[in-house]
Amino acid sequence: MGLFIIIGTAGHVDHGKTELVKALTGTNTDRLKEEQERGISIELGFATLRINEDITAGIVDMPGHERFVKNMLAGAGGIDLVMFVVAADEGVMPQTREHLDIIELLHIQRAVVALTKADLVDEEWLMMIEEDVQELLAPTRFSEAPIVSTSVVTGQGIDELRGILEKMALEIEPKPRAGDARLPVDRVFTITGFGTVATGTLFSGKTHVGDTLEIQPSGLTGRVRSLQVHNNKVEEAFAGQRVAVNLTGIELDQLTRGDVLVTPDSFPVVRRVTASLHLLEKAPQPLRNWQRVRFHLGTKEAFGRVRLLDRDELNQGDTALVQLDLEEPIVAAVHDRFVIRRYSPIATIGGGEIIEVGGRRHRRMRQEVIEGLERKLTGTPSTRVAEELRSAKKPVALSELVGRTGFSEEEMGQILNELEEAGEIEVVLSTGKDLFVVPSSLQEEWTEELHETLEKYQQRYPLRSGYSKEELRTRLWKHLTPRLFQALLDRWVEQGEIIVDGQNVALYGHRIRLTEEQQRQVQEMMCIMEEKPFSPPGIEDIQDALGNDLDLLQYCIQQGLLVKVGEEFYFSQDAVNQAWNLLENYLKDHGQVTIGQARDILNTSRRFCLPLLEYFDRMRKTRRVGDKRVLLSGLGKNIST
Repeated sequence: MGLFIIIGTAGHVDHGKTELVKALTGTNTDRLKEEQERGISIELGFATLRINEDITAGIVDMPGHERFVKNMLAGAGGIDLVMFVVAADEGVMPQTREHLDIIELLHIQRAVVALTKADLVDEEWLMMIEEDVQELLAPTRFSEAPIVSTSVVTGQGIDELRGILEKMALEIEPKPRAGDARLPVDRVFTITGFGTVATGTLFSGKTHVGDTLEIQPSGLTGRVRSLQVHNNKVEEAFAGQRVAVNLTGIELDQLTRGDVLVTPDSFPVVRRVTASLHLLEKAPQPLRNWQRVRFHLGTKEAFGRVRLLDRDELNQGDTALVQLDLEEPIVAAVHDRFVIRRYSPIATIGGGEIIEVGGRRHRRMRQEVIEGLERKLTGTPSTRVAEELRSAKKPVALSELVGRTGFSEEEMGQILNELEEAGEIEVVLSTGKDLFVVPSSLQEEWTEELHETLEKYQQRYPLRSGYSKEELRTRLWKHLTPRLFQALLDRWVEQGEIIVDGQNVALYGHRIRLTEEQQRQVQEMMCIMEEKPFSPPGIEDIQDALGNDLDLLQYCIQQGLLVKVGEEFYFSQDAVNQAWNLLENYLKDHGQVTIGQARDILNTSRRFCLPLLEYFDRMRKTRRVGDKRVLLSGLGKNIST
C-alpha cells in the first residue's frame, strides 16, 4: 500500500517556496493567473512528490504574504511535516516568524529548513543566515531541525533535501485509519460531465467509492462518485492522503472551504469548545476575558469569544483553560489543534488543544471544574475517560465516549476493561451494538439518592406500593432516557436494592402495614359492602367508612378487597366473583342474557347491574350482541383485577 504523508511549505513571501516545490516535483503550484502575473502565491497550491517507490507525499504550498495567512492556515492543519523556507539573500523576515509560530502551535510533527537562493550569496553570508535560523528555532520544538542550503538554479541541495524528506517520512506517526472519515475541505470546483469536486487532507478514517458522506455543518449528503489520491483514481482513500472527492447530488454553491466531509452522524456540529490555550509571548497585549478572536481549525475560520475559566486575563507566554463560544457552527474533535488570531488588527496571538467538544457552559473560577479539565488534558487514558464519565453525570455510550475523547473503539474497549476491573465504572446496559457505562462513584451517589427519596416517600405514603417509575425518573434523573433509567432499575433490582411492582418502585423489603385504626376502618367498610353485595354503597359512604383516606381506598383496590367496576361503582371482590358465577351458569344453560334477566338473577337494580355487565365485557368474559350478552369461551370462573 505504501506510505503517504503531507508536506507543507512555510515562510515569508517571495522566499522561493513555489520554485522549490517545482524543483522537487516538476509542478508549478501557482495555478491562478493573478499568482503568475504577480509572482506570489495567493491560494493554496498542491503537488505530488514521489519520494521513492514506497513513499508518496502530497505537498501543500502555502502562501507567504501576510494578507493571505488565513489561506496558509487552511492548509497547515493537515500536514505532517513542514518545509520551512528562508531565502538566503533576505534571511528571517516577519512572516518567517509568524509561520513558525503557527506550525509550532499546531504541533506539526517534523520540520526541515530549506535555505533557498543559496546561489545569490557567498559562503560567509550563508553561514550567518544559517546561524540566524538556528537562533530562531532554538526555543521551539524544531530546534534540531536539519538545515539544507538549496538553489533551484544550480540544483544545489535538492537531492539532499529529498533524502532528508525520505528519512523524516519514516518517522511520521500515521493518522488514524480506523473510525469515521473526516475531511476538511480546502478547495471546491467542478469538472464538466462529473460535477462537484472537493479536495482536502483526510484527517481520519477511510472513504470508498459509493459511500455516502455528510457535509457539515449544513447536513447535506452526497454520494462518492469517484476518488483521486495524488492524481490517481482509486476505489478507497484513507487518513493521511490528499484526496479529491467527486460528489453526486451536491451543487458547487452547496460546498465551500471550511466545510467538512464526514461519515454520516459521526462528528458533532458545535458552537462551543473547551480548550487549553497558549498566548504567544510576542502577542501585542494580554488576552481579556470575553475578547473576540478569529478561530482557525482545519480549513475553517470562525469568529468567536474567549471565556477564561481560571483567570480574568491571560498574559503573554502563559497558558489557560478556556471555552471558545463561536458565532457559527464547526466540526471538531478532542485533541484537535487550533490557532487564534486577533480580531483587529489581524495577527496570530495563540493556539492550543481542544479538551471538550460542545458540552455545557462551565462556571468560571470553580476549582472542581479546573481540576477536572486538567485531568482530561494531562491524565492517563484511564484518568481522562473516567473524568469524562464523571463530568457527564449520566451513563455514556461507548460510541459517544470515542467521540468525546479521541480514542479509537479498540483503545476505548481496553480502557473500559481496565476501569471495570478496578471497580471504577459499571456497565449499565449492553444493547448488542453499544455499551453504556457510568462511574461507580456516581452510581453509589445515585443509589444513596434513590434510598433517601424512596424512604421519604414511603414514610409519607405508607399505604402506597411504591413511587411511580416515570415520576421518579423525571424528578431525579430526567436527563436519562426511559430505556437507560429502566436499565438502572434492573441493576438495582439485581443488587437487591429495590423491588419493582408494575410501574411502581419501592425499597427492597417494603411492606404495607395498616395501623389498628386503619384495620378497623377496612373491616367496617367490608361489613357495609357485604350487607347488600350486589347493591353496594356509593363511593361517598365507602370513603366515610375509610376515614376519607384515599390511600387506604387505593390499598383496598390493590389488595383485591374492592373492584372498581365503573366510574362511581365499587364492589367487593367476593361480590364480583359471586355475580360472575351466577351469570356464567345462566349463560351456559341459555346462551345469552339480557340486562333485565341479569338484574333478576342478581336481585339488584339496573343501576348496579349495567356497570357489572360492562365490566365483564371489558374483562373479555362476555360480549355484547345487541341488547344481550353472550359468553366468550375458554374462560375461568374467578375474575382478577
